[in-house]
Amino acid sequence: MKVALLQFCAGSDKKANLARATGMSRQALEKGAKFILLPEVFNFRGDARDKENFIKAAEKIPGPTVGAFIPLAKKYKASFLLGSILEKAFQSRAYNTSVFIDPSGTIAAKYRKIHLFDARIGDKIVREKDCFLAGRRLVTAKADGFRLGLSVCYDLRFPELYRDYARRGVEILTVPSCFTKKTGQAHWETLLRARAIENLSYVLAPNQVGIDARGIEAYGHSMIVSPWGEIIACGSAAKEEIVFGEIKIEEVRRARDILPGIIK
Repeated sequence: MKVALLQFCAGSDKKANLARATGMSRQALEKGAKFILLPEVFNFRGDARDKENFIKAAEKIPGPTVGAFIPLAKKYKASFLLGSILEKAFQSRAYNTSVFIDPSGTIAAKYRKIHLFDARIGDKIVREKDCFLAGRRLVTAKADGFRLGLSVCYDLRFPELYRDYARRGVEILTVPSCFTKKTGQAHWETLLRARAIENLSYVLAPNQVGIDARGIEAYGHSMIVSPWGEIIACGSAAKEEIVFGEIKIEEVRRARDILPGIIK
């Protein structure tokens, strides 16, 4: 299966973000990609401290953002992972939700980010629990014969989540992210390769680039990692681009044949 990770710099203009995301998706589809993955908060990367605009950006699922990709999925008979969007919840918080659309245009899975980011980046404190509600359950889906385990960004630091997915027979782990440059330089590649090696699974991780409304820079380096921990493809540090790669179910089986006792 040919996969495409969309790496770009989303801002606070939802219409502009959506136009860019659908435009890049068409480019990837025209080049033969059958599974398109977008990064975390790809349709709105505003300042969560501005609660009024933050809540205004949240939408129901299905809603206008998801609706923009359904015709593309149907037309090209391709799958989409909408990395994450703000899903309406209540009061002043939303869910950080990843949506999987299958080639029929059906919303086949919806995952709400379980582990909420809590960090000090230089002089800035980020606490997602102030604006997001945490999800509570693992979610799987199927794409062209592969079984997927869904996650979002900060989940990457919690290996037990991915071990649970592996026990459920998952062969691809999706990690759409807005991983920061500071933490990414230290940990991004190491964590992605570790999750692949530990679970003998592909890891597909589209990431954002550029600086957000709070002045925090994303790391880029969107990455496709093999079940053996090899980097199949990697994006740049700061450029908007499409990262392509070919993945094969036989590679998962080969890795698990070599190390049959890893997943129990």
